[in-house]
Amino acid sequence: MTLIVAKFGGTSVANVERIKAVADIVIATRKRGHQIVVVLSAMAGETDRLIELAGQAATTPDSRELDVLLSTGEQVTIALLSMALQERDYPAVSYTGGQVQILTDNVHNKARIIDIESARVKKALTEHKIVVIAGFQGIDESGNITTLGRGGTDTTAVAMAVALNAHECRIYTDVDGVYTADPRIVPAARRMDRLAYEEMLELASLGAKVLQIRSVEFANKYKVPLRVLSSFEEGRGTLITDEDEEMERALIAGIAHNRDEAKLTLRGVPDRPGIAGAILGPIAEAGIEVDMIVQNTGVDHTTDFTFTVHRNDFAKATVLLGKTAQELGAAEVLSDDRIVKISVVGVGMRSHAGIASKMFSALAAEGINIQMISTSEIKISVVVDEKYLELGVRTLHSAFGLENGSAIMNDAVG
Repeated sequence: MTLIVAKFGGTSVANVERIKAVADIVIATRKRGHQIVVVLSAMAGETDRLIELAGQAATTPDSRELDVLLSTGEQVTIALLSMALQERDYPAVSYTGGQVQILTDNVHNKARIIDIESARVKKALTEHKIVVIAGFQGIDESGNITTLGRGGTDTTAVAMAVALNAHECRIYTDVDGVYTADPRIVPAARRMDRLAYEEMLELASLGAKVLQIRSVEFANKYKVPLRVLSSFEEGRGTLITDEDEEMERALIAGIAHNRDEAKLTLRGVPDRPGIAGAILGPIAEAGIEVDMIVQNTGVDHTTDFTFTVHRNDFAKATVLLGKTAQELGAAEVLSDDRIVKISVVGVGMRSHAGIASKMFSALAAEGINIQMISTSEIKISVVVDEKYLELGVRTLHSAFGLENGSAIMNDAVG
């Protein structure tokens, strides 16, 4: 029998009826001859409700106690699913992260998995039981409950798949796979049958919300096949695995976008060694992540330095940059929180020229001005005014022929 690890997110277990529907999927998987380990999130909205309760109890909740509180959400769903399976005469047993001994570091609220003691789960599987595990949580070496941060249930599922040498890790969500673009923006967006790990990593980091980045990194490192499926309708979903020859024909896999961008510019900074560190040092010390960076050198021995941050950090970064501007004698600080990032992603970009020019020409034809550009081997990102988001995504989706799967190296760039 092959082993499947199946993860169900919050919308899939939002209420008892949905949990019963998950039980149907689990039983169907079992009937196909698979052993199955299920990893569950808390019910949709439950984690936010618990965080709100913590805020009512304390102005600044202790991080250890917050983890104790947040871990209860998954305990509800694993117990209910086990009961639903037992009601149907399928032996099931639920375990918390601590009971499985998912060992993490001691960084509360955003812990990382170090090791998993899988003996207990393997024993239950030999007894022909369906094992149901709480995602998002573990314990540190002192026995304290820890949580893995937003989307941590995906990481739990992939880590369990690695520990158990599973045939496949299935991520059930409220969508039936990974699409070439957001279908809400591009009605003609197409579900992809297959993606390379690297493509999914780029799409996830650039705004696609289907999978947590860390879970894809984990799957890539240990070569665990991931399949994104819907818990609301049947289908083959999208398989995320190693790149192969067939994938190399795909020029562009998909278009990602991110609305959570803000841009800051320091104009007229003295152009001297170490200036970038002087600008970004205070930003980093404040725990603010910087995304794209552009530096332009002028003829008057000054430079303009532009970078982007998450919109949640925009106000704090603006204040910090204002102080830095005074210290460095910069001319002025410019800020803009009405920008978006649009990206094209595909492993075929490694071996084909002309993609950037096609992308830029398509946007220019629609009157969309590019403010910043960032590239890697398999992606090109641009920053544009947020009013052009939907037009930009639709334009690029059409320009690269993604609606009909025609974006192959021989005819996508001419």
